[in-house]
Amino acid sequence: MVTPSRITLARKRRGLTLAELSKRAGVSLQSLSNYETGRTSPRPPTIRRIAAALDFPEPFFSGAEVDELPAEGISWRARTKTPPRVLDSARAAGTLAAQLYDWIDERFRLPESDLPSLGKPDPETAAEMVRTRWGLGHAPAPNMVHLLEARGVRMFSLPPDSLEVDAFAVWRGNVPFIFLNTLKTVERSRFDAAHELGHLIMHAGGERPCTGPEAERQANDFASAFLMPAASVLGHMPAGARVDQVLEGKRIWKVSAMALTYRMHDLGLLTDWQYRSTCADLSARGYRTDEPQGLRKRETSQILTKVFQALRSKGVRPSDVADQLCVTSEEMKKLLFGLTMTAIEGGGEASRDHKAKRALSLVR
Repeated sequence: MVTPSRITLARKRRGLTLAELSKRAGVSLQSLSNYETGRTSPRPPTIRRIAAALDFPEPFFSGAEVDELPAEGISWRARTKTPPRVLDSARAAGTLAAQLYDWIDERFRLPESDLPSLGKPDPETAAEMVRTRWGLGHAPAPNMVHLLEARGVRMFSLPPDSLEVDAFAVWRGNVPFIFLNTLKTVERSRFDAAHELGHLIMHAGGERPCTGPEAERQANDFASAFLMPAASVLGHMPAGARVDQVLEGKRIWKVSAMALTYRMHDLGLLTDWQYRSTCADLSARGYRTDEPQGLRKRETSQILTKVFQALRSKGVRPSDVADQLCVTSEEMKKLLFGLTMTAIEGGGEASRDHKAKRALSLVR
């Protein structure tokens, strides 16, 4: 038996309309519509053509109903004109990642969610409250992926075909997920992680809208305050700092030069004129879209690396996991920060920058 929702999920994952899939698979548009709505079921030769056109293993389409990520709860960090099919593809990739999480959760004891419910404080106060709860004080934030994983957030990467999406976050029941575009600079990826944390904390439960310009501004302000605490920035950066001082200071908090410039202006360390002048100078040096001589070591998943190392010790390869999920190994790799899989296959060690406070253990 074919599960209709799985045809829809695979089609959206590939960013195809019904008409495009019809042409690619050689199946009539009406038939495909009937398959996705469950009015009729495709015969084996037809499902083989659909599977080949979508690059999904045939068994994928006969699996159980998929618990898709709730579309209404997603906070997208993407350009306003990003096509809906791109967002649908990213959401479908997130749904596949959630299936992988379910598989892992059945076999490993993962950290439980420790994201506080704060009511409706302003972003600056919210960031300070989270830092206090997590014992970070005013110190620069450590590896953001490791930090969030230790607090129960399930971290995955967005596939390369979702480049128009910077990141997104969503609650799936009581479990928070963040998906990051890992092809951005390390500094911007750290800011995206903090931005999505802001959405999860400030915009959960419907108390505030999770989308729109105001929600994005709040999440940006939260990220800025979380990564660059006011007391720390005021203690390290001089008023009216020169560009070379900004470039030196950004290494303290591992943020982009533009992000630090904005924060300094927000804290009154740069006048309006100094802010515009600094931004123009940084833009001329290439800091508007890139981070020359920035961080090179990407923040990857510690938990996913440990999970696959533990599985490997039991003789379970990543390809075996992909087979059980009925997806290709390549599809699964796209959700695992890329370097995670390479490190596992090569026997490399996980980063030791920031160790999770809760132990990861295999459920016997």
